[in-house]
Amino acid sequence: MADQQQPVSFAQKHHFVIRRLHSLLGIVPVGVFVCVHFLANSTVLASADDFQTSVDRIHALEPFLTFVEIAFIFIPLAFHALLGLLIVWTGASNASDYRFGANIRYTLQRVTGVIAFVFILYHVWQMHWLGSYFGGGRFEARDASGMAMAAVTTASAIQSVWWAAPAYAIGILATAFHLANGVWTSLITWGITIRPSSQRGAGYVCTALGFALAFVGMGALYGFKNFDVKAARAHTAEAVAMHSH
Repeated sequence: MADQQQPVSFAQKHHFVIRRLHSLLGIVPVGVFVCVHFLANSTVLASADDFQTSVDRIHALEPFLTFVEIAFIFIPLAFHALLGLLIVWTGASNASDYRFGANIRYTLQRVTGVIAFVFILYHVWQMHWLGSYFGGGRFEARDASGMAMAAVTTASAIQSVWWAAPAYAIGILATAFHLANGVWTSLITWGITIRPSSQRGAGYVCTALGFALAFVGMGALYGFKNFDVKAARAHTAEAVAMHSH
């Protein structure tokens, strides 16, 4: 008696579309958001006021900011991250047996993906208002008096424990590599870079992107780690006192 054919699951039936959607969402909108977020945070190197200006531009989207975050950041990010974790769980790497560049990148892409996922969860818990329901949510654009608090609260959160800055450093570097290498592999997946020469050229560009993201992200971290929170709070208190008179 012939064996009955096993039913095909939804994921198997639509594997091609799902994998390309996973690739696309990792670049747009998630990758674009990461680049913008890193650049906005790096403005703290100029001054607290410059960082506050960047934050105010984002919050100018109110009252639609929450919808924008959920629809264009959290949902695409969740889809990309969860499918990525499934790929890590079901995939296999032979980098330990054959140390070719492609195998090493394959492994690093998945390792950095897991690190970036954990880092983002921690970052959202620590800074975003959603984290306030679980003891986090320490970021404030402005306090009850209306005074600018973006740089103060961000720096205070990063300086709160000794391991926060190292954890951010690892997360930033993992995210930079994961995005840059993900762009390179996506160009191949979508058939944009087919020839070895075009893949090599794209590799140079994506490597530059990765280093640029790492530089900008680590610069922002340096700025917040060395931000004088006490002096900024004292200055804010003086400004509030003068405003009240």
